[in-house]
Amino acid sequence: MGVVQLQDNLKQPASIQTLVDLVSQDMAKVNDLILSKAGSNVELIPEISRHLIDSGGKRLRPMLTLAFAKMFDYQGDGHIILAASVEFMHTATLLHDDVVDESDMRRGKLAARKLWGNQASVLVGDYLLGQAFKMMVDVGSLEALRILSEASAVIAEGEVLQLGASQNTSTNEAQYMQIIEAKTAALFAAASEVSPEVSGQSDAVRAAARKFGMDLGLAFQLVDDALDYGGSAKDLGKDVGDDFHEGKITLPIIYALARGTDEDRAFWKRTLEDGQIEDGDLDHAISLLRSTGALDDTIQRARDFGASAIEALASLPDGPCKDALRESVEFCIQRVT
Repeated sequence: MGVVQLQDNLKQPASIQTLVDLVSQDMAKVNDLILSKAGSNVELIPEISRHLIDSGGKRLRPMLTLAFAKMFDYQGDGHIILAASVEFMHTATLLHDDVVDESDMRRGKLAARKLWGNQASVLVGDYLLGQAFKMMVDVGSLEALRILSEASAVIAEGEVLQLGASQNTSTNEAQYMQIIEAKTAALFAAASEVSPEVSGQSDAVRAAARKFGMDLGLAFQLVDDALDYGGSAKDLGKDVGDDFHEGKITLPIIYALARGTDEDRAFWKRTLEDGQIEDGDLDHAISLLRSTGALDDTIQRARDFGASAIEALASLPDGPCKDALRESVEFCIQRVT
């Protein structure tokens, strides 16, 4: 299958600013709804919710929902509610993930669990998920509810799969792609599909939007995998090397394991499986990932999925929305260039 190639040498770096500007009015309504629905008479709930919500983040997932609604000239406020639901789902998974991963940082700030504890973080994440589903019901579309609720279940499955693969150096590429398709790409896909659904588009259009979101989500996660070993804390919003210290088996590690020497594999087993990490081990890990081409090839896989995402847009209406979505793909890839 021939795919559209991503632009390697843009005159200006790709940005999501075009997408941000395109949906800015709707995004302001989403933000207002998020803040109102994050409220509670239980004081700790809005306090923790606001800590993460106000800490930034690109809000890429809800912007996909808004952009596709604009592409099909959707009339109504269902896309606002669905975009807020998507962001609540994402925020809830971040709160839960930080507990599971024992992370210290999130979006450049202390993780909520470090400030309020694991129990509060998990319970507030549950509250946000509940609010998300209440909002989905308000839209009145059973199919939209099905799309997002199915994504929620798949995300949970992906997290359990990742937990099982953690510190397991026998994890293979197919297993890892299954994990990130579930835990990351599923929400991108659902966020992209719900607006074509509520705006009454055909199954073929819905499938194209979903394909775009799925491939963008895979590219996004693979870039994150590479950035954990080749980026900066500013890029990540967390500490560089967190995946290494948490024993996560990501695609760069899988490539390095397959290509390394017996001595290299012993190093990965000691650090990732046994958790025996010494001073200088992260630098050595990065050196191995570079010398085996593992980082370069992970980035290339991300580029391939990005090109596939752009190709999925081909059958959809031309115009500012398609252009902004295309540039958002290139922005995600260029985070590692």
